[in-house]
Amino acid sequence: MLRLQADADPTLWVPVTDSLGFTGRRHRKAAIRMLLTQANRAMGQAERPGSGFVAWGMSQAAPFLMKRAGGRVLVWVWKSDPDLLVVMAQIQEATPQLRTARAMMPMEYDDTEAFRNPHLGVGEKLAIPLPADPRTPPFATYTWDTGTHFVTVTAVCADRERFGIVIGSVDDVAHTLRVVEDLAIGESAEILRIDPA
Repeated sequence: MLRLQADADPTLWVPVTDSLGFTGRRHRKAAIRMLLTQANRAMGQAERPGSGFVAWGMSQAAPFLMKRAGGRVLVWVWKSDPDLLVVMAQIQEATPQLRTARAMMPMEYDDTEAFRNPHLGVGEKLAIPLPADPRTPPFATYTWDTGTHFVTVTAVCADRERFGIVIGSVDDVAHTLRVVEDLAIGESAEILRIDPA
């Protein structure tokens, strides 16, 4: 099974993926509250009553859901200000439906730049520091197409003014992302691995 690994600086990031119970719960709750707030704004709604409780509930469930994902999803929050920045990496099978959906994305999603990862090769980076809709938070996406899977990193920031300050740290995490495959003994003799660099 394919899974993701990355080396996020522990002085800057708090991993949500492996934080269970009380470990990291404050950061999880703040990150989920920020994402819920941004989603409400995008729909033109103010923060709903009880959304703090919803964020708390989701923060308790999130690590267990990600544990079930078996390493296919990794999430970090900004350590010094978890309300500011959330980063999620995921790997998805490159189905025809997913390829079609990516091809039909809005034109502004074509404004990408090449982004090299030593493990995944050259991918694409799209940074939107000032979305046209003021309700949309600044974000960045990084994508690599391995042929059979898409590997993506998505960063959502709550503050347009500070987006430029933190995006370099998101780049650093994206540079360390790699795909790890569990191979049973005997299979490796038939598989040729070529360094994407």
